[in-house]
Amino acid sequence: MKIGIEGQRLYRKKKHGMDMVALELIKSLQKIDHNNEYVIFVKPDFDNTCIPEAPNFKIVELESKWGYPGWEQLALPRAAYEEGCDVLHCTSNTGPLFSKVPLITTLHDIIYLESISLFKKEGTWYQKLGNMYRRYFVPPVIKKSKKVITVSNYERKRINDHFGFTDDRLTAIYNGVSNHFKPVTDSTKLAEIKKQYQLPDNFFFFLGNTDPKKNTKGVLKAFADFDKTYPNQFKLVMLDYDEVELLKLLNTNGTPEIRSLIHLTGYVPNTDLPAIISQSTVFLYPSLRESFGIPILEGMACGVPVITSNTSSMPEVAGEDSALMVDPFNPDEITNALKTLVEDKILAQVLAEKGIKRAKEFSWENMAQNVLELYEDVHNELKTEKA
Repeated sequence: MKIGIEGQRLYRKKKHGMDMVALELIKSLQKIDHNNEYVIFVKPDFDNTCIPEAPNFKIVELESKWGYPGWEQLALPRAAYEEGCDVLHCTSNTGPLFSKVPLITTLHDIIYLESISLFKKEGTWYQKLGNMYRRYFVPPVIKKSKKVITVSNYERKRINDHFGFTDDRLTAIYNGVSNHFKPVTDSTKLAEIKKQYQLPDNFFFFLGNTDPKKNTKGVLKAFADFDKTYPNQFKLVMLDYDEVELLKLLNTNGTPEIRSLIHLTGYVPNTDLPAIISQSTVFLYPSLRESFGIPILEGMACGVPVITSNTSSMPEVAGEDSALMVDPFNPDEITNALKTLVEDKILAQVLAEKGIKRAKEFSWENMAQNVLELYEDVHNELKTEKA
């Protein structure tokens, strides 16, 4: 079987959620499958060595004069057909509307199809345009897909409720957590990372961005209230966040005075994250809505107590008692959770230990094995249809 995998953004330097999932899938397939042929379709960019070489894996770089839509709707399906792929796995929520090669689509979430005013009013123009594109293309692509993969049972139910599947085309396959996420105890490495990113001595780590669902506004309000009880004792470390956007949110919250307590690191490669997380007091991930929530597992795997949300997929991923759950729409609950973990050292240690165990239940190789079995199911179905 020849399997095509869409990995348009894998060569870009700043990889995020869906990019990392696709990359980990490919790396794990290289470990477990030496029989089938694979063709990975990418867009040329700077990080062109991120996919390891393997005898049965071919990389095809595709250019497009018409940006993302032209790449996905024109260049990708044509190249997959010319390469003789038996199936084409589109990994990032969308796919080509007209493809001669049968599609398998990973639909991480359908937030952009849900009528939630919060997600309509906020966000950057780039995010809004992306949502408009997906709102148009996703429904017909999903209807044409031979199989649809999502990442949690929560999201599976949401998708099924929306599209009304009457067959077994929709399946949930959990994401994993990378092996390099583990407690970092090497003092030399910790000191090196602390110096490189100018980390403060005592800090909470918040992995947010400008996407409204990440709840950055609520976290900033909660942290400002926490600081009233513990003035200047902790800082909030955030990654690649825009200074202008940060000031806008602080002014909206009426808390511009806490700017000096927020440390922006700039972009951090995924490989440096464990050494940052390991030095934090608490890992904050009280998102408003997630289809899975890989960072929850990353924080747990590094042996740090995690605060996450009691909504959507997050309890499913975090487990019953391995994290502190809060209502993400209530900043007071986030504030109180921070106070609890700062004051109750025993609870913080218990959560850290349980979190490490919980994270070990998720692996990329398990995920890849499940996806491979799905590829084989589709291939067998196609052969039966032709017979």
